[in-house]
Amino acid sequence: MFTRREYREPRRYRPEPSGPYWKQRGWQVSAAFLGVVVLLSGIVALTTDQDADGGRGNAPASEGPLSGTAALEDGRPAGCRTDDSDGDTLPSAPPDDVDWRTLDISRVPVSASAGPTLTQGPVWWCFAHTPAGAVLAAHIIPSQMSGPDWRTIAREQVVSGRGRDLFVFKRSTVQDDDSGAGAGSSSVASYAGFSVPAYSAGAATVELLLKTSQGYATTNVALRWSGGDWKVLPSDNGALHTPVKAVQGTNGHLLWGV
Repeated sequence: MFTRREYREPRRYRPEPSGPYWKQRGWQVSAAFLGVVVLLSGIVALTTDQDADGGRGNAPASEGPLSGTAALEDGRPAGCRTDDSDGDTLPSAPPDDVDWRTLDISRVPVSASAGPTLTQGPVWWCFAHTPAGAVLAAHIIPSQMSGPDWRTIAREQVVSGRGRDLFVFKRSTVQDDDSGAGAGSSSVASYAGFSVPAYSAGAATVELLLKTSQGYATTNVALRWSGGDWKVLPSDNGALHTPVKAVQGTNGHLLWGV
């Protein structure tokens, strides 16, 4: 007498990524963020066939205004003054005085009131100690990580610790992209808007709304008030932002209007 066997659909396994981690898609995005080509079909940025010694990623970091030896005046680096009268009030609109400038191969928002109000070498710094200041820092700091001065930016504007060390280790294996390649491509992501899911005087989370040829996407950037200015707080795995995810529209975000 035959017994009836229950049919079970074969389990499907997802193949593990192969090859060096700097060629894997997840790392490529975290290393270069938004300044390079972004594809929502997998979110790919910074591709290279060179090994770790082939690019200029080993260029030494230069001294900057936010290094550990920088002198503080009233809790802020020397020469840095901003209008912080808005306090902890979350913005209901983008700053009125926003202008757009080219940074490496990205277009980023800047504001005379929210920052960055100062530059020193490659460092764009001195952000208002307000939610709007955190928003501007979240746009500008990660966008500089594709160019040749990324080491200086990491030391000056990324919170020190295990996360930063891991970011530097991984980023040093990726070739710098300061040539503007892809700047005119329809697949390049642009900043469309933002929201501030969490804010306090010492910490902030900013959600960035991105626009690509395939629609909208979001990613979160964590920041800390450290050394008298906003700095990006990397995750323990060295990422400067959360994984980019596609969204259906712009609801819940303040739009830049560009």
